Amino acid sequence: MVHDQMVNGLIDTHIHMDEEAYAADREEVIARQVAEGVQAMIVPGVNATSIPAILDICRTHPGVCYAALGLHPQDVKEDWNEQWTIIEKSIRENRSQLVAIGEIGLDYYWDKTFKTEQQEVFRRQLMLAQELDLPVIIHNRDATEDTISNLQIFKSSNPQIFKSSNPLRGVVHCFNGSKETAQQILDMGFYLGIGGVITFKNCKLANTLKELNESQILKSSNPQILNRLVLETDGPYLAPTPHRGERNESRYMRLVAERLAQTFDCPVEQIIATTTRNAQQLFHLC
Repeated sequence: MVHDQMVNGLIDTHIHMDEEAYAADREEVIARQVAEGVQAMIVPGVNATSIPAILDICRTHPGVCYAALGLHPQDVKEDWNEQWTIIEKSIRENRSQLVAIGEIGLDYYWDKTFKTEQQEVFRRQLMLAQELDLPVIIHNRDATEDTISNLQIFKSSNPQIFKSSNPLRGVVHCFNGSKETAQQILDMGFYLGIGGVITFKNCKLANTLKELNESQILKSSNPQILNRLVLETDGPYLAPTPHRGERNESRYMRLVAERLAQTFDCPVEQIIATTTRNAQQLFHLC
């Protein structure tokens, strides 16, 4: 896929612009983001039903909105195989218009009934992503051990994938885990998606990232954790402080960037420039 060369603005690597929360004023919302320094937004899918709206939004706003399609773990139910058949067909048919496969992953927070099926769907989407040379957008909630395990098993079972010129790549979105979990994710070549949670009063993520950046383990392989971070909103959810509880918008990522600038003691412009470059490279946006 060929895109215009981007200027150095914010990139939202995860916003559900197709959701009902934006339905009444979607065009105004998108225009407002662009006017306030957001250069691109990635819109991930969650099920078969979401496909038409996502593709329509991204076709209507080329160079601003970029599509990803996938089956979210919370949508893995009794009809998961039918859902997956539709989604896989659409991914293959629209490959040239997609920048990622996602939102995929594991989620045991609400319901553990379909744990086995979630893992099967997760693996299928990882295989398709590698086949089509697309990054993955990974959701992980209360399933860290199985998420890491499945990725590690996938890696050990398919070593050529991680050694090829097009290795499996992606982002663990809305990351808010431990230093040890972050290190495992980084060791497998993935990025961490950082959103509004980092601004919440009792969130420990900023300290986790700072400690990780200072650790000798990380320094031996990657001297700057900032080079492995991308910004996101998960809009309409998880708006940063002081907008917590409101509908989230991509322009609020600047508050996340400011918090990261405090964490790493660097200019906010450096945070924006680096995370934008990371997103461009990961999703081949330029």
